Amino acid sequence: ANRQSHYETTGPEIWQQTDGKVDAWVAATGTGGTYAGVAMFLKEKNPNIKCVVADPMGSGLYSYVKTGEITTQGNSVTEGIGNSRVTANLEGVPTDDAIQVDDPEALRVIYQLLRKDGLFMGGSVGINVGAAVALAKQMGPGHTIVTVLCDGGSRYQSRLYNREWLASKGLSID
Repeated sequence: ANRQSHYETTGPEIWQQTDGKVDAWVAATGTGGTYAGVAMFLKEKNPNIKCVVADPMGSGLYSYVKTGEITTQGNSVTEGIGNSRVTANLEGVPTDDAIQVDDPEALRVIYQLLRKDGLFMGGSVGINVGAAVALAKQMGPGHTIVTVLCDGGSRYQSRLYNREWLASKGLSID
């Protein structure tokens, strides 16, 4: 139901808002429903659209996409995304690549979104936008890369927006 709802709603919304001019879709996965539904819809519209999994450290999906085997490396303070298994939502879904984003980069992204754009976002957004920026660097100018800003920062005030908590994890935002 989750995958199907994004196939029926989010995918068409992206297609419509970009006038079908999408070169890549990139997103992290929890259950995989958002990524899968959108990827399936966009690939049906244009099989040349690149569908890329954004993955935090400590998740096995990056290695699964790259090698076909689930292995994990490192860990992450992000919550609700990343997996050590392929969920039912992800089975049979077209995936062209994966990009791994570490915590310092995800934090840099969410603090930049806050400071420059006034967007108070969570860790999943840091992973998504970090991967989208990395993909943009790979693809070069003139491409339309789509992701989702899927979690707000209010849930993370005591963690990702707390300097003492970040320091306890060996992280900083300076």
